[in-house]
Amino acid sequence: MTGNASCCAASRAAGAQPPPAPGPRPATRDLDGPPEPSYNGMALLPGGSFLMGTDDGRGYPADGEGPVREVELPPFRIDTTAVTNAAFAEFTGATGWITLAERFGTSFVFAAFLPEHPRGARPVPGTPWWYQVPGADWRRPEGPGSGLAGRMDHPVVHVTWRDARAYARWVGKRLPTEAEWEYAARGGLVQARYPWGDEREPGGVHRMNVWQGEFPIRDSDADGYLGTAPANAFEPNGYGLYNTCGNVWEWCSDWFHPSWHATGPRTAPAGPPRGERKVMRGGSYLCHESYCFRYRVDARSSNTPDSSSGNIGFRCVAGTG
Repeated sequence: MTGNASCCAASRAAGAQPPPAPGPRPATRDLDGPPEPSYNGMALLPGGSFLMGTDDGRGYPADGEGPVREVELPPFRIDTTAVTNAAFAEFTGATGWITLAERFGTSFVFAAFLPEHPRGARPVPGTPWWYQVPGADWRRPEGPGSGLAGRMDHPVVHVTWRDARAYARWVGKRLPTEAEWEYAARGGLVQARYPWGDEREPGGVHRMNVWQGEFPIRDSDADGYLGTAPANAFEPNGYGLYNTCGNVWEWCSDWFHPSWHATGPRTAPAGPPRGERKVMRGGSYLCHESYCFRYRVDARSSNTPDSSSGNIGFRCVAGTG
């Protein structure tokens, strides 16, 4: 097993600046204003203490998955699914928001989803299964000629951390802290590897959307999906949350650091005060145990806040008031 995280998602060069946005679309709501929170499709979690992280040797210690520590959280609400294409379309229609992928004019797509000779697409050095594709964005997940037909209930992808934060503000919510995300993803189980226990496919039943077969050559589709699955596919965890492992990576609010948390706060931790990359959790449909065993509730990854790809999405949280 390799510790390389490059199967997770490609990233833009640090500090890359998008071109100026095209003429703004009319907005009906100020993104910095105080919208009314919507709690539809959210689970109310009681908070309290839980054991965060893992010392499991099958994981990636260099990612900062350990040490196991007791963390205390107040009650909060969290979306039961990742934000869908339908929900994100409502946001862009109401605000005129233009995603960074649309402004850059490119995003990253897994090679198997592209035609044999994709026009203008460039393989990412060192990870030839990722291509930078002109015209790929949340509306056109595989680039020009693709669309969202049949996928409105799938997680929105090709959204950067900044896009996700803007959506969260619009609905009166925010992105989860890494601690909130892991507490919710565990579904009340203590130190289990997956939201349902330690066995990946209990009774031979697939419980998540990850790579089946030989990565990156062939996905056998044994779990029923190539690419993203509906946001509410498979059984929910003990808190009623869907797909906290597999399907799409989910942005968190924290800056990533491999060791800050070892001595950081244990009550409602929010990550280090600064950094270069934002935390992502949960793994995606491209994760495979032979290369990127990060489809676990205790696994971590990261990417720059302006990066987007076809396997990164998000869900939101809110307080209980």
